[in-house]
Amino acid sequence: MPAYKDEKTGKWYTAFYFTNWKGVKEKKMKRGFAMKREAQQWEREFLLQRAADLTMSFESFVKIYMDDMKNRIREHTWQTKISIIESKLMPYFKDKKMCEIAPKDIIQWQNEMIAHRDKNGKAFSATYLKTLHNQITAILNHAVRFYELKSNPAVKAGSVGKNPRVYKALRNQLIDVLEELQRIQSGGQVNTDLLEIMWMISFTMNGLKEERE
Repeated sequence: MPAYKDEKTGKWYTAFYFTNWKGVKEKKMKRGFAMKREAQQWEREFLLQRAADLTMSFESFVKIYMDDMKNRIREHTWQTKISIIESKLMPYFKDKKMCEIAPKDIIQWQNEMIAHRDKNGKAFSATYLKTLHNQITAILNHAVRFYELKSNPAVKAGSVGKNPRVYKALRNQLIDVLEELQRIQSGGQVNTDLLEIMWMISFTMNGLKEERE
């Protein structure tokens, strides 16, 4: 794959033709690369995306997934999905080839999420851990259903919620939510922390629905 150097800026760029979904040839150009191999890699990933070749990186496939799904999901849910993908999935899976992501990679990522502690020493809630797993599962399911990925490694690895400690914590949170709903119904003040958990459960359930579909 050729790449070209802009003598004025000292930067590299790539320029090539590809066939769009209408069967029409288009020219594509991308400038501003510091190194020749970066320009070549960008062209390679772009063409893999166009061909839906699953030797592409996870990052490249996520761009396809976003294009496919954005108009099918409510804006608020979409923004939450994007936040999770960028902050919790990309740092681990970004450069991995789609066809090489294995169940062991999912398990290692799950363990990192379970072990995570914020600056106050607080872990992710069981509901949030389930939500994270739903997101990676949904992306890989999309690859299986529409782009011929052979199987979903997140399904093989199993939900993080199958960890007994996580399941117990999730059960306790649901009990808290039920008590909060009963208290609100009787005229009590709203607990904002539990409202956040209730919203996260709703988001998780939407993720489960997407996972099944």
